[in-house]
Amino acid sequence: MKGPTMGAGKPALYLGFLGVGRIGLDRMARILQSGVVNATAISDPSPEMINAAIKIAPQAQVVASFDDLLDREIDGIIIATPSALHAQQSTRALERGIPVFCQKPLGRTQGEVADVVAAAQRSNILLGVDLSYRYTAAMQQIRDIIRSGELEHVFAADLIFHNAYGPDKPWFYDKSLSGGGCVMDLGVHLVDLALWALDFPAVTRVESTLFSQGRPIQDPAQVEDFAVATIELAGGTILRLTCSWRLSAGCDAIIGASFYGTGGGAEFRNVEGSFFDFRAERYWGTKRELIVSPPDAWPGRAAVSWAQRLSCGERFDPACANLITVATVLDAIYSR
Repeated sequence: MKGPTMGAGKPALYLGFLGVGRIGLDRMARILQSGVVNATAISDPSPEMINAAIKIAPQAQVVASFDDLLDREIDGIIIATPSALHAQQSTRALERGIPVFCQKPLGRTQGEVADVVAAAQRSNILLGVDLSYRYTAAMQQIRDIIRSGELEHVFAADLIFHNAYGPDKPWFYDKSLSGGGCVMDLGVHLVDLALWALDFPAVTRVESTLFSQGRPIQDPAQVEDFAVATIELAGGTILRLTCSWRLSAGCDAIIGASFYGTGGGAEFRNVEGSFFDFRAERYWGTKRELIVSPPDAWPGRAAVSWAQRLSCGERFDPACANLITVATVLDAIYSR
């Protein structure tokens, strides 16, 4: 496909954008700012969001449906639709030979995620998922510390994500559409961050308790707004996970991942309740050292990384199997 270049003689990618709600619009703006891609087509059922998207990408054409988008000559597609649609839409695009970057979760269950990964592998097509906290400077530094062996044996981690507001779309509260509540929405990031930092060891045991409005859930169709889980890994490492919507936590958000080893500790933590500002600290006994602090322009970095890899001709990444591992843990938390 011919078009503007992005340096070194490489043609810019032409992408389709499926879903330009709040998250989709933000990802669209940030990936276009990178200069790696152009927006060639946009599809969304909301005229208001289409108008907002056209202000960001006035050259893009508006198409009526996902099928119309697939019929366009595009180098890849960014999917930011409701969770119930992710797996089916991703699979269809991959089977058409179109690389995909999808908003999390990739699927509502392990089976859905495995189907998408299998489609990407069959087509030998690059698949990316917006597990965005991996791309913060703070978490990148924490991972480097863990992988270097500086903490020695990491035997425990505390993972936390409390969102004081919760989602504003009704489908989030229908488990058949969302796949779950705060665990599916927020816990997916925590499980991914911990396993990614620890290089995806085998998971040997998962126990959990899910709550709705302060009471343990009895009806499996009910959507949780508070959850606690214990995840045991090969080698005996214990992960303790807590996440929630609309918790009275005294601030907008509490987000963190603390890792404890026989050689010290390290922590990824949001700053003063922010959803966007993060720090990383290294611990020795009662001493601590700040190693990363804001500012850090990380939102959208996952999508830009995917686009850069796509522009370099990368194909299916076997590490996508880790997406199935994370989904398997979520299924275990939901006892399904």
